[in-house]
Amino acid sequence: MIGPLFVATILLGSFLLFLVQPMVARMALPRLGGAPAVWNSAMLVYQALLLGGYAYAHWLGRVPLRRQAMIHLGVLAAAALWLPLGLMAMEMPADAEPAVWVPWLLGASIGPLFFAVSAQAPLLQRWFAAASGGRDPYALYAASNVGSFGGLIAYPLLVEPGLALKGQSWLWTAGYVLVFVTVAACALLLPRKAADEPHVHATSAPPSRRRVAHWIALAFVPSGLMLATSSFLTTDIVAVPMLWVLPLGLYLLSFTIAFATRRGPAEVLTKFAPVTILMFGGLMIAGNHDNPALNAVMALGLLFMAAVALHTRMYDLRPEPDRLTGFYLAMSVGGALGGVFAGLIAPILFDWTWEYPILILAAGLLVPQSFLLPPVARLWRAEGQGYRIRVLAVALAVALVVWFGLFGQAEVLGGTSLGILYLVIAAVGMLAVGARLPFMIVLAGALFLFGGYRSLAMSWQGDIRTRSYFGVYTITDLPTQKRLAHGTTLHGVQLKGGADKLRTPTTYYVPGSGVGQAMGVLGELYGASARVGVVGLGTGTLACYAQPGQSWRFYEIDPAVVRLASGPFRFLEQCLPGANVVIGDARLRLAEAPGESLDLLVLDAFSSDAVPMHLMTLEAFRTYDRVLAKNGLLLVHISNRFLSLEPVVEAAARAGGWHAAGLTYSPSLSEKFDEAATSDWIALSRSPEALAKVQAGGGEWRKLRTAPGFTAWTDDYATILPVLRALNDDLPD
Repeated sequence: MIGPLFVATILLGSFLLFLVQPMVARMALPRLGGAPAVWNSAMLVYQALLLGGYAYAHWLGRVPLRRQAMIHLGVLAAAALWLPLGLMAMEMPADAEPAVWVPWLLGASIGPLFFAVSAQAPLLQRWFAAASGGRDPYALYAASNVGSFGGLIAYPLLVEPGLALKGQSWLWTAGYVLVFVTVAACALLLPRKAADEPHVHATSAPPSRRRVAHWIALAFVPSGLMLATSSFLTTDIVAVPMLWVLPLGLYLLSFTIAFATRRGPAEVLTKFAPVTILMFGGLMIAGNHDNPALNAVMALGLLFMAAVALHTRMYDLRPEPDRLTGFYLAMSVGGALGGVFAGLIAPILFDWTWEYPILILAAGLLVPQSFLLPPVARLWRAEGQGYRIRVLAVALAVALVVWFGLFGQAEVLGGTSLGILYLVIAAVGMLAVGARLPFMIVLAGALFLFGGYRSLAMSWQGDIRTRSYFGVYTITDLPTQKRLAHGTTLHGVQLKGGADKLRTPTTYYVPGSGVGQAMGVLGELYGASARVGVVGLGTGTLACYAQPGQSWRFYEIDPAVVRLASGPFRFLEQCLPGANVVIGDARLRLAEAPGESLDLLVLDAFSSDAVPMHLMTLEAFRTYDRVLAKNGLLLVHISNRFLSLEPVVEAAARAGGWHAAGLTYSPSLSEKFDEAATSDWIALSRSPEALAKVQAGGGEWRKLRTAPGFTAWTDDYATILPVLRALNDDLPD
């Protein structure tokens, strides 16, 4: 009875902990917007509360068990005053500093609840050791991470699609009440006499500072690698919606395997982790886009194997149960530092996802290593001839790296030759597994050779890549054009040549596109002083539709994009010098704009195939309606590789009483030579006459198609599952 009760309590607490983060993010998004300063601050709040919870559990271990139970039940009861879960009714001032205001809002709204639940895992393991007469409590941490994984998966797949935010809040509240009841039940099983509490007061030798630092490092690398893998996949491989769930899920599952009672799976995966790091590390850095699905599988496999090996090593170095809470506190510190490094510091320090190869190297340095085969072990342990063979093998790997990497010879190799070179490096590396220094030499060489030197060369040029909290922007300067990519998504193209070429709209914005046709009738509809707003600056392409006398405003959330559009790209310089660019979340900034202050509003904020959901809700469309003139036009760009967004806009138009039409524009062959791209646009207006004017401009405009059963997105309810193309091929393209 004792074991199942403690397992269920820990599992439920962890489930709620990983359910509350995305839930609160959905609640806060319409109010706070999507600016990176906001969500970086939110991340720091979660990390601080988690650390605080673990520190509280560690402190609580100093008092007798029964008193621990009374104190913790009191903390849970006090935190219940913040139920039902939700944000405080306070608005962020326009001039507020997110680094101060966001922590205050989130801390005041959910801080006590998050703090109380976060202490569950280490605290209840300590109780279990005492209640069970000294049984090993560490296996309960595996149950904790099963619960965390369940909460992570349940929210996007079950909770968000099935319940509005109010219902989600009450569901979480019911779960919290159940946690309180099960914690109280666990407390009843604790020894009643101090003499029966041999596992409360620490009697074992305290860990050395070196051991604590080792715990922190072993926790730091997987945590950072998890975030770095997410960034690398969405930046350099493929920007699939909800892809972030997989790295985080595998990271949590690695704890389940590493801390499980049955040691077989952890030992096997740990033995072969160095092989995975070596074989997949170089291929990942190569950045080959021919098979993104395979690349994603390899990146996730590398993360999982490294995380299992490092967490297994941490488990092997665990202290006695009487030092358990200090062990988890060190683990929490390492995890928080890894998250801060990969999520906050790296985007400032690096112009590319350099944290990814750095953490791969760190994983190779820290993972346990053993020789794969007895003959290899004898080779490395032998003297004389064996020593010379080892030196020659490592020298060969170094020579190949220097020759083909440093001198750029890899560029002239074909696919087959490069594959052979990879196999040579891999074979030497396999022989080096078990000998850490030679292994690290080969691993570093593989990372350098298969992409590291190219990335270094680009970084040294200084103006090719720009990084912000929204991703990596890469400029490709060709003889006839200049291109901007945001991760793997084309963000804009400017042709080279005379003034006419420089001012030519390209990609999704050519004259035949939906937005191009709307610009063509702008003067006819609204006169020479038409007022235009554009959400999403990009390279500034749309500025080249501006005419003298018109008033234009751009809304851009990323200052890095503003710098790119004002520097390397010249659309603004050529077509709209001194353009009015408003920096910040567009929905919040539009809410501050005067009513009926725009005639045309272009919504084009979906970069790298990501969809800011708060810009597509009924409440957002009401904001657009308020800021537009009575006969104003709203143009929504819905081109997307992974999502069919037409049902979202159609449902919003139907619910809000808008007239709407859609256009899928396929450029001619000659237009494609000038970098025109296929695009999907939807035009909406309160005025049927204004919409008819746009449709009369040409193109095969059509009525929006209805998706049966689709529910319009609101601030209270939104889910991307019904519009994923891979799951819904029958939805309109």
